[in-house]
Amino acid sequence: MPGASDFPRLTRGLLPGRCGSTAYSGAVATLDALLRAAVAGVGGVERPGQVRMVEAVAEALERKRHLLVQAGTGTGKSLGYLVPAVRHAMDTGRPAIVATATLALQAQIIDRDLPRLATALTPLLGRRPTFAMVKGRRNYLCLHKLDGGFPDDDDVLISVGEVDQATSRLGHEVVRLRAWAELTESGDRDELVPGVSERAWRQVSVSAHECLGSKCPMAAECFVERSRAAAEDVDVVVTNHSFMAIDSFEGRQMLPEHDLLIVDEAHELVDRVTSTITDELTSGLVVAAARRVGKRSERGPDLEDAAALLDGVLEQAPEGRVMALPDNLVLAVTRIRDVARTMQSELKPEQGEPVDGALQVARAAVDDLFDTCARLLEERELDVVWLSQEPRRGSVLRVAPMSVALLVRDKVLAERVVVMTSATLELGGSFDAVAGTLGMRGEGAPEWEGLDVGSPFDYPRQAIAYVAAHLPAPGRDGGSPAAMDELDALVRAAGGRTLGLFSSMRAAQAATEELRARFERDGIPITIRCQGEDQLGTLVREFAREASTCLFGTLSLWQGVDVPGSACQLVVIDRIPFPRPDDPLASARTQAIARMGGNGFMAVSATHAALRLAQGAGRLVRRSDDRGVVAFLDSRLMTARYAGFLQRSLPPFWPTTNRELVLGALARLDESAPDPLPVLEPGARALGGGPLVDPSADVDPRPVAGPPPSPPSVRTAVVSGHAWTAAEDKELHDGVRIGVDIDDLVEQLELDEEVIRARLAALGLELGDPQLGF
Repeated sequence: MPGASDFPRLTRGLLPGRCGSTAYSGAVATLDALLRAAVAGVGGVERPGQVRMVEAVAEALERKRHLLVQAGTGTGKSLGYLVPAVRHAMDTGRPAIVATATLALQAQIIDRDLPRLATALTPLLGRRPTFAMVKGRRNYLCLHKLDGGFPDDDDVLISVGEVDQATSRLGHEVVRLRAWAELTESGDRDELVPGVSERAWRQVSVSAHECLGSKCPMAAECFVERSRAAAEDVDVVVTNHSFMAIDSFEGRQMLPEHDLLIVDEAHELVDRVTSTITDELTSGLVVAAARRVGKRSERGPDLEDAAALLDGVLEQAPEGRVMALPDNLVLAVTRIRDVARTMQSELKPEQGEPVDGALQVARAAVDDLFDTCARLLEERELDVVWLSQEPRRGSVLRVAPMSVALLVRDKVLAERVVVMTSATLELGGSFDAVAGTLGMRGEGAPEWEGLDVGSPFDYPRQAIAYVAAHLPAPGRDGGSPAAMDELDALVRAAGGRTLGLFSSMRAAQAATEELRARFERDGIPITIRCQGEDQLGTLVREFAREASTCLFGTLSLWQGVDVPGSACQLVVIDRIPFPRPDDPLASARTQAIARMGGNGFMAVSATHAALRLAQGAGRLVRRSDDRGVVAFLDSRLMTARYAGFLQRSLPPFWPTTNRELVLGALARLDESAPDPLPVLEPGARALGGGPLVDPSADVDPRPVAGPPPSPPSVRTAVVSGHAWTAAEDKELHDGVRIGVDIDDLVEQLELDEEVIRARLAALGLELGDPQLGF
């Protein structure tokens, strides 16, 4: 593992040619010449829309005016903004920031687009453009925590000598993490392939609030600090919407000073920003904070009593939006806030007191409680408060802003040029709707321009849009058995090659289990993978590599997944992705628009669905030679009064409701399909996220961290009518190990007690005594 003394050597080797913030243009080259070189470097073809985008970004910089660019699939919009961004950075000495919504696109830019772009532009610019990736602290290995400087989460032991590798998947994962930690140059979680569970990753990472900062004894070696220091001296910094928003709103200056921000997947920005500044309160969070504080404060029992009071109030409260906090809830939240305020004073470290990781974790938990309670009690005019009942967490009280438009205007759009781009920004022939949500309309709005550069694809000849009009409209409980049969027939005809986009994770998992069982029964060699079974990037690469593999999932797969070629010839959308009827934010926005005389349903629900449908359908055609079908299993796309609006939001595919025609087309495509395109595997990442070697080199630089645990089977057993999965068996083993009781398991697994007891007996497990170790 590199130490502090290695940092200058690594920085010099990975970030050549940049000297602080000094501008260095190198050889004189026009934007046209740079774009031609970049397109040739990635093996592409220059497209008119791409040229228009390059020119528009350059003009926006010259005029210091914001820009909205709708760039359809196939435009090559990454190069459309990266080429002028690199040129601007080298001319001014200030980096360009690129923010994406999804990790998939972030990885694509840092692992594929920028390395090739840098190689192609070097001869014209006089030096190699440099780049780095910056992410939140939780995405990186914490060396101090690995070294025992923080308490372990979930009371699990992570000493290699105490791990029984034969009995615990978690033990396997932690051993792999320790081995990987000795090899990695970046500490970036995405470098570890295959990935590990969230529970295992928590054992080696900390949040921003838990971090000791400059007081950490391993600050000089910290992967996060070294990656951010490296990012100070590059031309392009790649990050995500949430990180960019936190940096803008809280003024943390985690990103280097810049005057150009490019927001890709900009249709997602409002939701990502809203999520970033949403707070939640549960009795479990209060109890966890009290336990983290432990004996450091005498008010621990008071905090636990306040948690019990909150739990009692929330259990009696109805789900849904809370228009005004009732008196009993005000009392419970006030008590938590007041106890947390006292604890904050007690936990303040004395001057010169040694750094204590456990103390910092406790302070972070108490600070979060205080801030959330204070916000709830403020009852801000634009905040929406609602209560949800969740199977694993119980009652969850959340608070989020109804609108972030003014916040984005004041904090994101100020003092820099912002380029927003996506394949779906223009609705009904106008950018106004999206611009309004981003703070670009109304009194005091900044100047901006909208541009639609189109798409180079011949959609009617390349793809079919099939609506299964014979199916019943999906109900609130999910799709019908007929819809599952339809999905089965489509996937079989396509020979796999299917990206399944579902409106909920429950629906995706149900379809995964049902089709796995059917194909196993019938001996059909089609593999179904489901989001959540591994890191998303790993699942996407497996899907892209194997023609007979399908990938099912929800929101993260609706955008940012780029699988060209024969690996993806069928995209299935299970239902129109409206917001849930009981979604408190959507309901609040709808009501607010209706009060002002607008059509709340069309402005909120239909617009949300149109954006999602356009993004999901756009997963199919990624290149000019791609062919396939987008299948909609929701007949309302033909029959509902809003159907025309949704249809006009889709790419202009050839439409049909003829089932036999579609099944025949899929079968013919499967029979004549070439092999899937080669898949670029992730390499070891250097500081800042770039690859350690040229991605075109014939080497595999990835560190080997030992074999992964065996993949879970579809079912491990059927006991008392329930088909047990490997993940559920692991929950049982873990529960017995840490000494939980049967009630905890019933709540955790959402199964009857007799079913759980029968499976425990079959596995030879007994509840009672905790089993230390693994």
